[in-house]
Amino acid sequence: MEILRILVTGGVGAPKTSLIHTMSEIEAVDTDNKATDEVAKLKDKTTVALDFGRLTLAPNQSIHLYGTPGQARFDFMWDILLENADAYILLIDTSNPGNISQSYNIYQFINQRTTIPMIIGLTHTDCFGALSREVVAKTVEGISSTEEVPIMEVNTNERDSSIQLLKTLLKRNFEV
Repeated sequence: MEILRILVTGGVGAPKTSLIHTMSEIEAVDTDNKATDEVAKLKDKTTVALDFGRLTLAPNQSIHLYGTPGQARFDFMWDILLENADAYILLIDTSNPGNISQSYNIYQFINQRTTIPMIIGLTHTDCFGALSREVVAKTVEGISSTEEVPIMEVNTNERDSSIQLLKTLLKRNFEV
């Protein structure tokens, strides 16, 4: 069986866990625990190790989705999860300007270790004060300076929207 390993990453609250729960055909595994630091101001729980979900493309082909923690103090998990990844989704919460710099730092971390295909998913675009696609694209300009990286809006609570993000990544980079 062919397995494509897709990493789902981004800053705190991007929402990586939601994307995996929405797309997974199995009950997704998560390691969410009570937030005890500054993250507690943003949300009650946070991922401390990984999220995992699976999606079958064909009888002999599936996608394993691995979600990273968003906090830099868990970056050792980024290395572990990145080790066998075939591509990644970088989620950016457009309603939180600090999330853009967190996500960019994660991009730089990954880019120093590998050059696997990626796509950027913009979340919370319908929230008051959300940054426009153009502003985000300009902010993360360094990401697409060497190649064209797709940037798409995604509602991680809607299956069709989440699957469309994944399909775009796959169509551009893999024969599926």
